[in-house]
Amino acid sequence: QVQLVESGGGLVQAGGSLTLSCAASGRSFSGYAMGWFRQTPGKEREFVAAITRSVGSTYYTDSVKGRFTISRDNAKNTVNLQMNSLKPEDTAVYYCAADRDWALRGYYYYTRSYEYDYWGQGTQVTVSS
Repeated sequence: QVQLVESGGGLVQAGGSLTLSCAASGRSFSGYAMGWFRQTPGKEREFVAAITRSVGSTYYTDSVKGRFTISRDNAKNTVNLQMNSLKPEDTAVYYCAADRDWALRGYYYYTRSYEYDYWGQGTQVTVSS
């Protein structure tokens, strides 16, 4: 069982930056692929970024490439999402997720929310124009 707790959300002006952090409980954190998703009211949860368990390959949705960076610290059981050049359309609740599948998968696998086994409670990010 893994528990995930996000932090770092808040209100920021367009063009600004925020760093989201996800703290994971459990001893097998390094064995999980980790993802960030976001959701706005009335819409489905949307993939943002993912990082694999071993070599730490990263994947991003096109709209955040070059602006967001996902990273992990296995010693601290944390995964971060550095968000730069924020836009009003980035406003959403951001969720951290963990996938316990030990296989290394490709991009499209990590974009599917149903592949993840554990979810955090979410943190609100609001970008004002």
